[in-house]
Amino acid sequence: MTMAFPAADFTAGGGAGNAAAWRRQGGVLGAAALVLLALFWRDSADLARIWWTSTTFGHCLFIGPVIGWLVWQRRAELARLQPVSWWPGLVLVGAGGLGWFVGDAAGVALARHLGLVVMLQGATVTLLGPYVARGLLFPLAYAFFLVPFGESLEAPLQSATVAMVMPMLALAGVPASVDGVLITIPNGYFEVAEACSGAKFVIAMIAYGSLVAHVAFVAWPRRIAFMVMAVIVPVIANGLRAFGTIYAAHLTSVEAATGVDHIIFGWVFFGLVMAAVIAIGWRWFDRDPDAAWFDPAPLQRLPRQRIDSYVAAALVLTTASGFAGWAGAVAAQAAALPDRIALPTVPGWQRADANLAAPWQPHYPSADHIVAGRYADGQGRSVDLAIAVFSAQHEGKELVSFGTGALREDDRWVRVAGLPPIAGGAAMRITAPGPVERVVATWYQIGDVITASPRVVKLETLKVKLLGGSPRAVAVHVSAQVLPGESASAAIAGFVAAAGPIERLVDRVASGQ
Repeated sequence: MTMAFPAADFTAGGGAGNAAAWRRQGGVLGAAALVLLALFWRDSADLARIWWTSTTFGHCLFIGPVIGWLVWQRRAELARLQPVSWWPGLVLVGAGGLGWFVGDAAGVALARHLGLVVMLQGATVTLLGPYVARGLLFPLAYAFFLVPFGESLEAPLQSATVAMVMPMLALAGVPASVDGVLITIPNGYFEVAEACSGAKFVIAMIAYGSLVAHVAFVAWPRRIAFMVMAVIVPVIANGLRAFGTIYAAHLTSVEAATGVDHIIFGWVFFGLVMAAVIAIGWRWFDRDPDAAWFDPAPLQRLPRQRIDSYVAAALVLTTASGFAGWAGAVAAQAAALPDRIALPTVPGWQRADANLAAPWQPHYPSADHIVAGRYADGQGRSVDLAIAVFSAQHEGKELVSFGTGALREDDRWVRVAGLPPIAGGAAMRITAPGPVERVVATWYQIGDVITASPRVVKLETLKVKLLGGSPRAVAVHVSAQVLPGESASAAIAGFVAAAGPIERLVDRVASGQ
């Protein structure tokens, strides 16, 4: 996001005064941006880690160089503008800081990352001025693609992929059945996992399509049509890729069809899809390659509300650090917990030995306490109960986050499908090699609120931190193995009814009673 330019590029048409102003303002902006990244170093490092390690967001590594290229393409027009510090830009810095704070308080990484990017954009507007910012409007807006977003697309795209694959298998004469995201053929079964949903292709294509639509088109109807195609084509292509993999397994074996890393192969395939999208849209490109990127004439004036550049940089950093300090004070809140907690006594149910045939336990590595055990009743039903307790939540210690909960990252257990709620708890069916299946019901408590929604967890966490209340957070999972002739959901509902209301169960366990 640092906008610094060689002085030589800004002398022609802009004069030596503009070149000096660019050196001064660019240097101050670069220094302020580095301090902002250092002040929010956890989020900066988190972004870099996600870009480098995530196959879904690997394209973000190219966004920074693309922004640099977009700015470089505008160098002739920018040379005719004089950058000045403009204090109303601090409003954007404050908006980004507030968004970051809300994300930090609620434990929403997306809001924190977005807030950091908006603060950097605000610093650019504050230190270069509104008219330069208008000339840099698209590069500044394109910086939003630095934020990893779009994981919510995975579930619907999984369903879309399954919906496309099954008819194609039927047309190809491959006998297949589907159970949620599991497709079974005579010689094996396939999981249409999150990584195979095509979400990574769609997210990357949105960034790529936005760039092409801006660079190659002028007319908005053509830009919109190109973006629609850029989204639809990779979804269809991913369905074809999934069908091809399963069909190859039908003709050979599952091992042969998946012997090559299909994720890496998928990116090669996606590269071909990108080329195909460009080829399809090529004939409708309507932008002259030599045309100016913007008209600098109406922007060659100085704005009101100007301010000294060093004062502006100090105000940018003071505004941002104020939110960081506020977050630190809020994060210091914690509830008192007993030294240890124990599983409760449940009328009509007795403690039983662990289920070695289908062992399962949720994943909460940062919980202050976690207890788990198995119960059985006189009717031969059995369930597994797990309770995780947090004295407070903060970065790295969250009740709801990626890779925690009923299923961990790269777990042997796989989510098959959602189920109707059980006693108010969110329910899902999971499976593991064997095959063996389980039903898992989940409840959360934040303060005095019992919920089954991760979104409500985030909202209540934010309310507790801002308005006060107990910061204690608890997760409750009750699970039962799916067995012939037995209802796992009924076993879970019976156990919860015997244990009492969930809020009473949580209070008994979390208070050490």
